[in-house]
Amino acid sequence: MAETDTQRSDSKPKRVLYGLNDRMPWKQAIFVGLQHLLAMLVGCVTAPLIVAQALDFSPEEQAFLVSISLFTSGLGTLLQVKSVGVVGSGLLTVTGTSFAFISPLIIAGQKGGIPLMLGMSIISAPTQIILAPFLPKLKRYFSPLVSGVVVILIGLSLIPTSMFNIGLGLPNMSEDQAWIALPMAIFVVAVVLLMNALDKPWARMGAILAGLIAGYLACLILGAISPPPIDTRNWLNFPTPLKYGLAFDLQLLIPFIFIFIATTMESIGDLTASSDVSGEPTNGPVYWKRIRGGVLCDGINSMVAGIFGAFPNTTFSQNNGVIQLTGVASRQCGYVAAIALIIMGLIPPVGAIFAAMPKPVMGGLTLILFGLIFAAGVRILHSIQMEHREIVLLAF
Repeated sequence: MAETDTQRSDSKPKRVLYGLNDRMPWKQAIFVGLQHLLAMLVGCVTAPLIVAQALDFSPEEQAFLVSISLFTSGLGTLLQVKSVGVVGSGLLTVTGTSFAFISPLIIAGQKGGIPLMLGMSIISAPTQIILAPFLPKLKRYFSPLVSGVVVILIGLSLIPTSMFNIGLGLPNMSEDQAWIALPMAIFVVAVVLLMNALDKPWARMGAILAGLIAGYLACLILGAISPPPIDTRNWLNFPTPLKYGLAFDLQLLIPFIFIFIATTMESIGDLTASSDVSGEPTNGPVYWKRIRGGVLCDGINSMVAGIFGAFPNTTFSQNNGVIQLTGVASRQCGYVAAIALIIMGLIPPVGAIFAAMPKPVMGGLTLILFGLIFAAGVRILHSIQMEHREIVLLAF
């Protein structure tokens, strides 16, 4: 099995233009890396904004949570891609604030504010650190069948989020003009598909960026973009450890631990999809080493995020769709995305400008990306010899 894994790592499939270990011109790496950033940016800032708005936090607190989420996402992405020792998957994968924690975070915030939210995140994050070393021994429970189903469910569960973003409509539009949001999303999808239909490497690598720019310009022409509020007095935001302090409540420990176990399953699915779309093995020693390192990195990054004031982090799915669309799986692009996230976290106005992207534009883009995640799960299942047992489990 080890030989098979090695051979697959060395020889990439035709759908991959640049493999995991391939060096590419830095101009192209920056170009694709920024597309990874744009694809996950809204998802990264949406979760903390949902929590902050549900708890009626002040604008200053909301701005802080968004900035620190970007900063810690950059740190986590850098560690995942670089892979230091046993920590990190070594794949082109990005991390961000997990949507799975929204409900327990809101409950914690209602009981004890930000200190309790951060304290519960830090004390329960070791769940993944403890689980990670044992994942290879538990591989019978995380077989390609399980991973494939999880990847499919991730894609299916995220698609409604895209539709919700499309349904939010465009700013500065009246109720009579609300219908424009759907054609705008379809326009973004059409641009991305058209770029891929050209069947040119440069077109594939620029498809996502082209879709975003085209959608943004179309909204600009329609007058549907509101300039984001920028505080010119605050151009730098240096993270301060334990800025809000910490608090703990044992009654909330079990719900937080349960969500960390659930996100471990989700991370396994995400990393399996990343391996698959990158032309890397989805079984065997190399694969399980990456899974173990990726989950361990998530646990460590969630603890670090809590110390700096951000909520738990996990691997994101969007980058898998970007890899499929661009055909680029090189780690160089991950370094670009990570550094850009860190810089944006230090400069709040930059994050505010990116976050102003109209929701239907992002909805149209993520609709394709999440659909590609679903397709990656189907491909994983297609590689399995489906006997009666496997079909029954799949149906269940």
